[in-house]
Parts: sequence; structure tokens; C-alpha cells
Amino acid sequence: MSDQLVRLRPAGADDLPQIEKRLSASSAAGDYQWFGPRASSALRRRFDEDGLLGPDGGEPIVVAGDNAFAGQVNWFKSFWGPPEHSWCWTVGITIDERWRGRGIGTAAQRLIVEHLFAHTRVHRIQAYTDINNVAEQHVLEKVGFTREGVIRSAQWREGCWHDQILYSILRPNS
Repeated sequence: MSDQLVRLRPAGADDLPQIEKRLSASSAAGDYQWFGPRASSALRRRFDEDGLLGPDGGEPIVVAGDNAFAGQVNWFKSFWGPPEHSWCWTVGITIDERWRGRGIGTAAQRLIVEHLFAHTRVHRIQAYTDINNVAEQHVLEKVGFTREGVIRSAQWREGCWHDQILYSILRPNS
């Protein structure tokens, strides 16, 4: 699927049931995003406060084809030193199970990187993925991220610790 057929848009109230599905069903979250069922009250509160788009992060909707809900990207601040100077964005993605394997995740992650470089002063964007999530590793590399290394036992999921691979992309021409 080409980037022209994938876009990002702010979440609307009609999207909340789809997002909540990801919080309550392992098949909707995917093998590497399931952390057990979670209450949706915090999601609803945040949506009421800022529409899931705020100064410290965001969660727009991934739309594919004819305006279909295909998933969600997110970004949040991470710190590598004093917060006022040494922050970067960390990005993530969840694609709905019926849309996986079609290039939508690649297009959506390319779009979020372009958006964050165009509209924020960030110099570094990072992402991490499970050491066994080879598909996402290929996507990040296709988007232009560089593999930096393994973060050992960084994520608790499904009753045990999982290694993650850290990737980054730096602002071009800086």
C-alpha cells in the first residue's frame, strides 16, 4: 500500500471503541503489544482532556484506503539527561490485525517521523521493539532508523522479561 493511501488523523470519539479493543484483546494488540487487559477509563479521560494529542505526546489514528481505521501510532518524551535539554521522542505503533502485512505500518511510521521533524524541535526519534519482532525491525530500517543495540530484559510481558532492540533516526541535515 502506498503512502498516499495511508494517513494519520486525530482520534475522534468514534475511534475509542477500536482503541479500547486493543486494550482488552490480545489478538487486537498483537503478539508484542499485549500487556494484559487494561481499563479504558484513563484513555477516555485523556481523550476528554486533549483529544490524545498533547505537548508531551500523541496518539493519532492510522487510516488506510477509504478512511478505514487501521491502527494507531504514538509518541512520547524520553530523556537521556536533564529534561530541558536531553529529550527525544519515542514512537510506537499498533496495526489492527486485519491490516497487518500490507505496508501500512511502514507508511504510518514514515509519516509520524516526518510530522515530528517538521513540527517539533526534536533532533532524535527512537523506537524499540521485541528482539523476536523481525517484521518491525525490517520496517524501522526501511523507514531509516538505525539499530543501536539490545536493551536486556527491558519489558515485562506475558509473565517474563523480554529483550528489546533500540533504534533511532536523527534529524536530517543537522
